Amino acid sequence: MRHLSAPATRRTVLALFGTALAATPLLNPPHATASVRAIGLDDPTKKEIAMRLVSSAENSSLDWKAQYQYIEDIGDGRGYTAGIIGFCSGTGDMLDLVELYTDRKPGNVLAKYLPALREVDGSDSHDGLDPGFPGDWRRAARDAGFRRAQDDERDRVYFDPAVRQGKADGLRVLGQFAYYDAIVMHGDGGDPLSFRNIRKRALWTAKPPAQGGDEVTYLNAFLDARVWAMKQEEAHSDTSRVDMAQRVFLRGRNLDLNPPLDWKVYGDSYHIG
Repeated sequence: MRHLSAPATRRTVLALFGTALAATPLLNPPHATASVRAIGLDDPTKKEIAMRLVSSAENSSLDWKAQYQYIEDIGDGRGYTAGIIGFCSGTGDMLDLVELYTDRKPGNVLAKYLPALREVDGSDSHDGLDPGFPGDWRRAARDAGFRRAQDDERDRVYFDPAVRQGKADGLRVLGQFAYYDAIVMHGDGGDPLSFRNIRKRALWTAKPPAQGGDEVTYLNAFLDARVWAMKQEEAHSDTSRVDMAQRVFLRGRNLDLNPPLDWKVYGDSYHIG
């Protein structure tokens, strides 16, 4: 079963988030880098774990690479949801992705849908996309260039900003992953349920290691804030991706996400050995 990847508001400031945060993290104290262990979520082995963890929640599968070709309308008001991170025709990140792909490969099989993607942005409409868009998406996914574009947009908008902020806050791999999973679902921006405001809510009650706080205490505060945000939306009210996964690792003090890892999401059990 495919689950929602982000609320509809996540695209309201996505362009600003992707460019501004790339230059400057939300918090970057001069001593933060020294407080973080050398291995971060951007280590290739840890990043693979992160992709599989997110895929267990987003796709009910550990095989995240099988999702490049995924596309369907799941009836969430965001139009088509597709690809490895749930790019949506109604929230703008799918448009950004197809624009990037077309910049790199003009005349690709999806390029002809750019006018329609611009028109349906902000809605659940399929106008100009049906009936050919799903089949053409799957056809494009056979192209290594399109798969690379999906990887690059995932990293630019979601993964890299989360890891940068996590490192700036002095968090180890689990904390960086908690940030990444939150940005995937909630995006970032000015609305109360965005990642940056979830983080601000956590900062009301605990300090991250970069500010002299205890890492476990801070991560519990962040996950509390994340659960609060999820429960504000019916579509996200099942908090098992936090309670039965991230909290399990935190209770075990597995702050570096070292295998073996065992967790549950939406009633399904998963294992990384």
